[in-house]
Amino acid sequence: MFGKIVYISDTEAHVATPTEGSISTNLMNMHVIFEDEKKKIIGEVEDVGKDIIKIRFLGEVVGNRFVGGVIRKPTFSSKLRLINRDEVGLLVGEDNDTSFNLGVSPLYDDYPIRVDINSLFSSHMAIFGNSGSGKSCGVARLLQNIFQNPKLLPYKSNIFIFDAYGEYHNALKSVNQINPNLNFKFYTTNVMQTEGQILNIPIWLLDIDDMALLLRSETHNQLTIIERMLKLVNIFATEDEMANKYKNHLIAKAIMSILYTNQTASSKRNDVFAILATCSTNEFNMESPVQGIGYTRKFRELFTIDTQGQFPESILMSEYVTSFIDESLDKYEPTETKFYTLEDLEKALEFTLISEGLLHNDESYSDAVTLKVRLHSLTISENSRYLRYPEFITIENYIASLVAANGRKAQIINFNLEDVDDWFAKVVVKIYSKMLFNFCKRLKQRASIPFHIFIEEAHRYIQKDSDVELIGYNIFERIAKEGRKYGIILNLISQRPVEISETVISQCSNFLIFKLNHPRDVEYITKMLPNISAEIVEKQKSLQPGTCMAFGGAFKVPMIVKMKMPDPAPSSSSCDVVATWKV
Repeated sequence: MFGKIVYISDTEAHVATPTEGSISTNLMNMHVIFEDEKKKIIGEVEDVGKDIIKIRFLGEVVGNRFVGGVIRKPTFSSKLRLINRDEVGLLVGEDNDTSFNLGVSPLYDDYPIRVDINSLFSSHMAIFGNSGSGKSCGVARLLQNIFQNPKLLPYKSNIFIFDAYGEYHNALKSVNQINPNLNFKFYTTNVMQTEGQILNIPIWLLDIDDMALLLRSETHNQLTIIERMLKLVNIFATEDEMANKYKNHLIAKAIMSILYTNQTASSKRNDVFAILATCSTNEFNMESPVQGIGYTRKFRELFTIDTQGQFPESILMSEYVTSFIDESLDKYEPTETKFYTLEDLEKALEFTLISEGLLHNDESYSDAVTLKVRLHSLTISENSRYLRYPEFITIENYIASLVAANGRKAQIINFNLEDVDDWFAKVVVKIYSKMLFNFCKRLKQRASIPFHIFIEEAHRYIQKDSDVELIGYNIFERIAKEGRKYGIILNLISQRPVEISETVISQCSNFLIFKLNHPRDVEYITKMLPNISAEIVEKQKSLQPGTCMAFGGAFKVPMIVKMKMPDPAPSSSSCDVVATWKV
């Protein structure tokens, strides 16, 4: 089978092609053993030439266990042979209570490839491949294998799947047929869909950063406006005396700031009337009665202009307006988050617009008006239906409700995002990811409730966008760098890795690479991952659908893995044109 060893370097050995007999055409990618009296080294055939066979060193067998890396190289007199079936088990994982079956090795007569669950699921993972390469089927099979594992019931698992096309519902909805203790929960953006629940996010759970993304903020000044809007909406959320006093105080201060300007009386009147047209209360509005000495006027009547272009009732006007001002209210802070709606946010933003410092600051006013237009557009859009949670709920109870299905624990929570625009879907995924990340960080016992986030079409959402410049971070990059220690794990599924944030990819520890053709994607992966070799890159180019290159911390050596078709399969198959064209 092999001739003499003619060359040894730090990484590989060259072996002469035997002069007699023929070389098996199946040698490529096979594993071989260099063996002498003191050591046993495992290598992989990476090139078969007319005269030379190149074998790359992978590791050493020490005490019946495989150890990656080779310190002591084989000698020229070492015996060389193909690995036998019993030794293959050293490379493909052990069959024990903490492992599960990923697939089979097509190189070794479908030898089962088992992976340690902790090694694969305690670190971030990336699954890449062209459309049609078997990527979605591979993910579905991976999850089905986890839940079909007879040695472990993952009852406390929390797998969140953000599904760009609604593909995984069919593949995973029947998980309770595997075990009645397992449950699947389905959220959808398709209002015509009869299964599952309509996606619904309590808007009061969104903080400044979330709201900035939702309103597509562009400047830091807009963050200040959003912060004030959220403060006001929580003050106004309950129609009590304090909320009303605060409204009157804001209106009065805004009006006084206008009255002390150098504008003409008619300009002042127009500005005051514009404020009261949008922001008013039962006590303070255009028709409010103002008591003078021996007479009563309506507030709007105080703005009559005389022949000198002045307000004859300016003293009475000032006294009335200042009666609503209470400087102590400027320091008032809401003590708790309360239930409010998009319409309540709009009203709070109106009051923010009249606040001192915005009204006569062109840049701030322009930023505020931009937010006002976008908030109103959101409020009247179809997307608003996903932000109208019916009753108040805390963040802890909301997350608990996400993983509850008919009073029982759900292990898979599937979000179908196919019926919303990409920008809104991206914000939704960011909001949920941040919500789960913050929840995990607050747990008393670190990583005691792990969450696994699977993001289909990850290149749509995990991009190098303007988040870092605007709010100081990108939630996916933060999770990639910090999430592992808190038990929140990203699993990226994409056909265009070149469009995904470099920071996120660089933090992935495990990879399942299905066939990738685009040279930019291949080049990007090669540059981003120091543990991917040119050999792995070349191997993936010739993979069949449903077969992937698996490598990373969960794998002792890079493996070609053939995965079974999922049963049931995801809704990701190509259109059957012939069947649809038939008469």
